[in-house]
Amino acid sequence: MSKAIEDHRIHNNSGNEPFASILDKHVTRRGIMRGSLGLAAMSVMGFGMSGGALAAPDARTGMRGAAAPGSKKPLTLAFESILGSKTDAVVVPEGYKAQVLIPWGERLNSSVVEWSEGLEMTPEIQANSLGMNHDGMYHFPLNPGSESREFLLAINHEYIEQSALWAPQGGPTNARSGNRPADEVRTEINAHGVAVVHVKKQEDGTWSTVLDSRYNRRYTNATEMELAGPVAGSDYAKTRFSPDGRLARGTTNNCGNGYTPWGTYLACEENWPGYFVRNSDRQLDDDRLGVSTGRGRYGWETAAGDPSEQDDEFARFDTTPYAADATGDYRNEARAYGYQVEIDPYTGRRAVKRTAMGRFRHEGCWPGKLEPGKPVVFYSGHDARNEYIYKYVSRAAWSPADANRPGANIDRLAIGAKYLDDGILHVARFDEDGRGEWLPLTPDAITRDGRRLHEALGLAADDQAGIIIHTCDAADLMGGTPMDRPEWGAVDPTSGDVYMTMTNNTQRTAEGTAPTYTNGGSDVDELGVGFRTAPVNGPNPRESNRAGQVIRWREGADGVHFDWEVFVFGAAASDTDNLSGLTELNQFASPDGLWFDDRGNGDGILWIQTDNGYSNVTSYTNDQVLAVVPAALERGDGDTAVVNASNQQQLKRFAVGPNGCEVTGIFATPDKTALFINIQHPGNWPAAVDASRETEGSVRPRAATVVIQREDGGPIAV
Repeated sequence: MSKAIEDHRIHNNSGNEPFASILDKHVTRRGIMRGSLGLAAMSVMGFGMSGGALAAPDARTGMRGAAAPGSKKPLTLAFESILGSKTDAVVVPEGYKAQVLIPWGERLNSSVVEWSEGLEMTPEIQANSLGMNHDGMYHFPLNPGSESREFLLAINHEYIEQSALWAPQGGPTNARSGNRPADEVRTEINAHGVAVVHVKKQEDGTWSTVLDSRYNRRYTNATEMELAGPVAGSDYAKTRFSPDGRLARGTTNNCGNGYTPWGTYLACEENWPGYFVRNSDRQLDDDRLGVSTGRGRYGWETAAGDPSEQDDEFARFDTTPYAADATGDYRNEARAYGYQVEIDPYTGRRAVKRTAMGRFRHEGCWPGKLEPGKPVVFYSGHDARNEYIYKYVSRAAWSPADANRPGANIDRLAIGAKYLDDGILHVARFDEDGRGEWLPLTPDAITRDGRRLHEALGLAADDQAGIIIHTCDAADLMGGTPMDRPEWGAVDPTSGDVYMTMTNNTQRTAEGTAPTYTNGGSDVDELGVGFRTAPVNGPNPRESNRAGQVIRWREGADGVHFDWEVFVFGAAASDTDNLSGLTELNQFASPDGLWFDDRGNGDGILWIQTDNGYSNVTSYTNDQVLAVVPAALERGDGDTAVVNASNQQQLKRFAVGPNGCEVTGIFATPDKTALFINIQHPGNWPAAVDASRETEGSVRPRAATVVIQREDGGPIAV
């Protein structure tokens, strides 16, 4: 989530022991990953290290200690770490260049006018142009043999900057009070969602979009979509627009992303609750997830009743009940949000919201290690303080015959239904000994106090839809571990190691400090009681954690248990709690975007992006991109993180964004010669196609996709 739209309220009322408390105990007693059995071997095993043959697996988890080291050396980062920057430019290492490819307002077809500095946006122009604040993205090849030169790029548009959107008229109308004009609301709705763009590398090495390509399209917060999985057709989803509960309108606040092995894109709905209001008869999930009272984030509901309104396009954002039942109003409209949205970028078929994967504030969705004959796995984090990490496991086993074949006539969404509409959602519990367990969120699962989960939630015995609607409450009751804002994940496709960023959590107090609760009560196993502040713990050992950390875990052979460790702690070089020994050349805070860049043969680069609001680091540099080769790291005995004072020079700063921005969204072309990143909410940028050109004077800021390449055309970073 962008720090510009963070919701600082604590909605977790469970009272479950938070990750910070667990990590503190874990660090104090053993040091990270120093548990018994398989964990005691982690300091010498091939977890993120180069190695040859592996020893026999542990009987419980299937994890392996390292045998004699192999001859293969890990990758070496072949660039010098750059200094921090506080400029209106993208800074990259010497020998690299950065190009602005697709900024906000870039048109997809010639039915609308080209962008200009003074362009007055309309609903039509915005519906046929790139949306605002690019976030997660991924690439989809068109033709075998040209995967690195021409493909479809799917991009999330998380939220809007009203000051930039309405700059020609001096800002939005009635932004904080009064009724919003209908066309302004339509334009803002169309600036959200997802874009699919046909891009191509030119002979001179630059990149461009293909105007009027049949693949170019937008999915906005007004686009009709399907509901699928347990919630579809249930009473929870019925509205005046969709009396049978099988249709939804729009997708919004799409932050991180995912992709599937069958060639579809997953747009993840994150901070959607604030777009809706409910001023009476509030439901349990309204409060747990943070649906607004009073006025929505942009006041879209205030345009209801405008003479031009069609099909309750604005009224639907007010979910306050007024009819005899749900089919007469929009009391359930917000329940059509909070899902993973599957999009086929090739065909433009109606997108599908996959409800079986849970309903919460999805930061992203990352596929686990893919193995024939085994379930398909996806990981996701709920980006809010003291919220959870989830894993979805399909019931269907993976068949390589379902893999994507560009150009083939494949019903990719039917394949998606096979794997994503029928599976089991789990929440993670992290234990202080470096172990963890995935707890199933099913009606018959046994809660911490010995009840069936459906009973604890007051649901019928077969009401999986109710479990999904109340995913967060179910996770509370099962005993999930509240985390420090879990955001992006990344998976090493060879080892299966999973990395996830914990961006920050200032609601942590010193060791031995009593927690405070949202209702002033005590820590009891019931809904309605939870942490407002929480003490430090094993995975989160720092009070007022402003800098965040990246954690890593490896699944056990049973798919239920896992082992975890902290990979790197963010910090300023001058901090007394600089637990990874960072220096001026790699200090960072608030890790956010994450991507594992597989380079083959069990090796790869972990890229880390930041969304920093920690003054000890922001005073030195803007948000940034860092790179590290996990296989090159070895940790000394007793260290609290994989990246530490003895090896942190392997973590290098690769790029720095312009003033005011967040750096997010990342992938490299298959041939690894181009790295794509997104620059979100810049303050005064871009000034030219050359992303590294510093802005002189002032410009209308535009989020944009940037392509970073070596000047000699070689592979990035190595």
